[in-house]
Amino acid sequence: MHVNTALRLRLFSGRLPRPNNEADYETWRSNVGLLLKDARQSDLHKSRKLLESLLSPAIDIVKHLTPETPPCVYLEILDSAFSTVEDGDDLFAKYLHMMQDSGEKPSSYLQRLQVMLNTTFRRGGVAASELDRQLLRQFVRGCWDNTLISELQLEQKKHNPPTFAELLLLLRTAEDRRASKASRMKHHLSASKPKVSSHYQGICVQYDEECSTSQSPCPPSAIQDLKRQIADLQTQLARVTQRDHRKNQAKPTTKSKAPTPAFQRVQTPTPQSQPERSTTSKRPKPWYCFRCGEDGHIKPQCDGEPNPSLVATKGRLLKEKQQAWDAVNSTSEPEHF
Repeated sequence: MHVNTALRLRLFSGRLPRPNNEADYETWRSNVGLLLKDARQSDLHKSRKLLESLLSPAIDIVKHLTPETPPCVYLEILDSAFSTVEDGDDLFAKYLHMMQDSGEKPSSYLQRLQVMLNTTFRRGGVAASELDRQLLRQFVRGCWDNTLISELQLEQKKHNPPTFAELLLLLRTAEDRRASKASRMKHHLSASKPKVSSHYQGICVQYDEECSTSQSPCPPSAIQDLKRQIADLQTQLARVTQRDHRKNQAKPTTKSKAPTPAFQRVQTPTPQSQPERSTTSKRPKPWYCFRCGEDGHIKPQCDGEPNPSLVATKGRLLKEKQQAWDAVNSTSEPEHF
């Protein structure tokens, strides 16, 4: 029972297209060849096992034979019906044109070469002593993975080629080693990527904080206060300018008789083309740059470095002047900064 189970043949019918549960003829023929080499079994038992593996229409071709017919006669008839009819030289030429397909593993390519080489050998296209050498030669020629060929030193083994089993084991071992390394690399990189990113961001934040601390003598709160004061001054200036413009349009000839404080006449720059008396009727306006704090130009024309402290000082001085002017001229409620 152990022998019968070990030598059980796959089913073969010869139908096209081939059913999924059946073997092709070359595979079935290879299994029958192993059965015929078993000297422990009689020819009668071999013929019976052969017939049990056949289905219609393949079995219909050999139905006229008796069970006592030698197995080689069965194979001769079946070969004439289902085996390839190409000459051995034609099969060897086709074998030399077999190349590795896209996405095909080197081990799968080697097995495909082995099947074709065995068929060529049965048809007399290659000698038995040349099987291993031709297999290694065509594999090196048709495999596109030059790194694998160099790693296994297959070029140097052409003079003493390994057997099919040895070469297949070498290829599968190398493929498994590559797959394991690629899996470890992918797992390591995917696990370490967030840590590297967060560490890099922390370094950048720390560097920015150090740079801002070293370059700015004022704390962040003081800088924000200065920015708010500058924005308030700009808003107040726009409101005052708009109000003065409306007053000038409504009363173009009205002149203020209230005296102007002495510091206003001294420090406030006025255009040379207008009379000094007309400037006393106007509320004090900013005379400095809101960027650097210097006199004689405005912020859009400023090329100097920002000086928030000077701008804040002159803003307070402007506020004092405007409050004094409002008190003297009895204007409406003073503007709040």
